[in-house]
This record gives sequence, C-alpha cells and structure tokens, in this order.
Amino acid sequence: MKTGLLFLLATITLNAFGQGCSDAGFCTMGAMKPDQPFNKKVPVKLRSMEVSIYKGTTTLSPVVYVANIDASFNLINDKTFFQIKVPYQAVDGNFGSTSGLGDISLCFTRNLFSSEKFDLSASVGGKVRSNKSNLRSNTTGLQLPMYYQTSLGTYDAIAGISLITKKWLLATGIQHPFNRNENHYTWGAWIPVYLNGEGEDYVRDNMIAYELKRGTDVMLRAERNFRYARFNFTVGLLPIFRITKDEITDVNTMQRIKLDGTTGMALSGIVTAGYNFNVKSGVRLLLGKKFTQRKVNPDGLTRNDVTTLSYYYRF
Repeated sequence: MKTGLLFLLATITLNAFGQGCSDAGFCTMGAMKPDQPFNKKVPVKLRSMEVSIYKGTTTLSPVVYVANIDASFNLINDKTFFQIKVPYQAVDGNFGSTSGLGDISLCFTRNLFSSEKFDLSASVGGKVRSNKSNLRSNTTGLQLPMYYQTSLGTYDAIAGISLITKKWLLATGIQHPFNRNENHYTWGAWIPVYLNGEGEDYVRDNMIAYELKRGTDVMLRAERNFRYARFNFTVGLLPIFRITKDEITDVNTMQRIKLDGTTGMALSGIVTAGYNFNVKSGVRLLLGKKFTQRKVNPDGLTRNDVTTLSYYYRF
C-alpha cells in the first residue's frame, strides 16, 4: 500500500504542472508554511525533519532542481520553535549548468494563543545568502543571468503570523532584502559569443539584474484543508505583492534606476495531497498554478512548472 502510494505520487509529480511558491522563500517558513496540522484530539508532534525535492521549468530554457532539508526544533518550551532550511540547487539551460548550496533560511516561531477552536502563531527570521549571485559559465567565463544563480545574493529579514483552525489556515508575512547582489550579467557580453552571435533574441530574453536590489514582498495565504484518518488535502490561494520597485544599476550610465513593472501581485492557486503512514510520518505532494504575475521579473524566480514531493517525520 505504502509503496504503491509513493509510486503514484511520484508519477503525478513527473507529469503535473503548476506554480508553487516561487517567491524569495518566506511562504514556506514558520507560521507561513502550507498544510500545517491542527488536531486537538491527538497531540501533534511539531518538532520535525522534512526532506523535499522539486523540479521547476522557467519561462526560458533553464530547468531548476532543488533538494531541501527542513528541520524544526523546540526551544525552551513547546511553544517556541526554531526552523532551518538548507537547499541544494542545480540548474541546467542553454547557457550551461550550475549547482551549489542555496540560500539558508532561519526562523523562530512562537505560539501566541492556543484553544480548542484555533491557534495563533508568529514568526521572525531571515535568509542568509550562499553566494553573491555572480556564478559564471564554465564555457565562456561570463557571468550568468539570475535564472542560473543558486543564490539571490542578499540578506533578508522575514516576519509573519498565522491563524489555524480545524478547516482553515490564514497567514500573512513580509520579506525585505537589505542589500544588492553582485550579478553582472549583460547582453553586450553574451551576444557575440552565444551561438556565434546568432542568438541575440534569447540573450535579451534574460533580464538584466545588474547589482539587483529586490523590492519588499508581502504575502497572504488562505487555505482550506480536508483531513481524514490517513489522507489529507488542501486547496488555497497565495497572492504575493511586491510593494516597492526592484532597483538595478544601468549598465550604460552606471546610475541606479528603479524598474517599472516590478511591483504588483503574483497570484497562485495551491493544492496539496498528503498521506500519513502514522502519527509521526507521511508524504506530501504540492502543486500550484500561477494565475497572474508581475510584468517585469529580473530576479529569476518565475516558474512555469513546479511540483514538490516531501517526506516528513515528526518527533
């Protein structure tokens, strides 16, 4: 039964399409995470270790693969938890391949109020860059655009809050980067060398993110869950608002400019399906569909197809 279920979920993963949370990372941290348990009859073990894999296709040629370890441990008491996420990312596309450690996420979550009807929790944390977003092509030696980078190249602060009931999860959060990255990808450098100078259109399709400083993001999550003895499902909406403009250095004037079209809402529909082997462990499949996105996205976060398969163990 368990082997058959895992095979079924893996088959769905390889054939499904959608857009998960392809934001800068905060929608899977602490109080903002999807598919959080709420069961007052059976004590839920909130300390956990989760291993996940996903494959994502971008709007251009790069395909992104990520293996992620997500661990949560209680601190001081059963109401305060520390979470760490460590991803390893590999990218393959027309410009070549990259791989390496992704940005590390750290988060403290505190249960503010708990009753038979709902739980209220809050989180604070951040993301630590693993590199400066300046990885280069192994063949040309030129810096690669953001789709190929394994890090966003910034240090970010994150905060959020959630309300969980038997049927609903409502959450909101904010993510703010403090610095610019050191990505120096330019069209002028790549046009002469890519396809012997005959691939200019593709080169220009990769947006310039020269010393990019991303804008601030605000997320909302509204999720309806359906839980049974072994199976559980959720359906929800995830709008992410970039409330300030992205900023880059103009490669012609070397002046800082703010990019029009980088603010606004990116809206996704999210679906999860899970199976509990027992009260401690299970598997989860997350799929999504992007309904709307911002007009200009120099950060390389946009995905056409994203599917995540996870195994978790609570203790």
